Amino acid sequence: MNSDVLFKPFSHPKLHLPNRIVMAPMTRQFSPNGIPDENVEKYYRRRAEGNVGLIITEGTTVNHKAASSAVQIPCFHGEALEGWEKVVKSVHDVGGKIAPQLWHVGGIRKPGEGPHPDYPSATPSGLLGPDKKVLEPLSTADIDELIAAYAQAAADAVRIGFDAIELHGAHGYLIDNFFWEGTNQRDDKYGGSLQSRTRFAVEIMQAIRGEIGDDFPLILRFSQWKQQDFESKLAQTPDELDQFLTPLSDAGVDIFHCSTRRFWEPEFEGSSLNLAGWVKQITGKPTISVGSVSLSEEFVATYRDGSAEVAGIDELLSRMEADEFDLIAVGRALLANPDWADKVRNNDMDSIKTFRKEQLTELV
Repeated sequence: MNSDVLFKPFSHPKLHLPNRIVMAPMTRQFSPNGIPDENVEKYYRRRAEGNVGLIITEGTTVNHKAASSAVQIPCFHGEALEGWEKVVKSVHDVGGKIAPQLWHVGGIRKPGEGPHPDYPSATPSGLLGPDKKVLEPLSTADIDELIAAYAQAAADAVRIGFDAIELHGAHGYLIDNFFWEGTNQRDDKYGGSLQSRTRFAVEIMQAIRGEIGDDFPLILRFSQWKQQDFESKLAQTPDELDQFLTPLSDAGVDIFHCSTRRFWEPEFEGSSLNLAGWVKQITGKPTISVGSVSLSEEFVATYRDGSAEVAGIDELLSRMEADEFDLIAVGRALLANPDWADKVRNNDMDSIKTFRKEQLTELV
């Protein structure tokens, strides 16, 4: 196995990385009262010491009362920013690079959850899924407030020294609630066609660019699948995917993080390209692929069965050699092996530890 392709530097006008390995964002809920502490700092530092090219933090919530579904999920405002500044310094001290994932959980948040349990959850049309109305739709004033919260978080990320920013626009959370027809039935400028349903995200990015300028790297994570429906697709064809991506790309996305449950699965019939491959081909911009890297089971099966055995990465190396996508995000394998990148580089696959769901209860 020749893993050299994983360890080629990544050079972008706005972001330079020593290799192609990204730590995938994974919600851990170990930040007391939403403030990342010394244990969180050490957790990220260990992955930087293990030579991950870019760390993307767990989802960290913007300053909105309905943004979080649990008090232990880290915030990205107030006192939490001091904790994040310490995390950034610690990662930088060992030569790492790090981006916060800015998050609002949207309609996934259940009544009574989070640090503001009496505050109503936020979703564009009050829908949790198709025909599942549980809330009132957001007003335009609500939407303006949310956009401002994202822009402020981005400005704070730059101020405290992060190297890039990722917006969480996947998996049935707030931005994705606007993307998906199943949760967006609005009849104003934020609803309608697939392209129109990108407007909320576009306006967030425009507001962010107004705060931080054009030279800071902005990543957008999106997915076809939703927590509410694993089989759903925003785009059924490459042409529809083009319609979806174009306004987002034009608004200032530098790198698309294309979330799939298994990175090797083709996105559309008639081609072996996965989602990240199609997005790179359509936009011409770099992409991050993700999904069960070096594991035998995708994440839902892991939580049900308890573990995912170590699997080879030949398919990954083959796709990267073919330049299908630029970066690969590794999740659960990095929970079990903070030094996963070093082990792969040294062709020491036999020492890679199996992921077990019990590891989710520890911050190591």
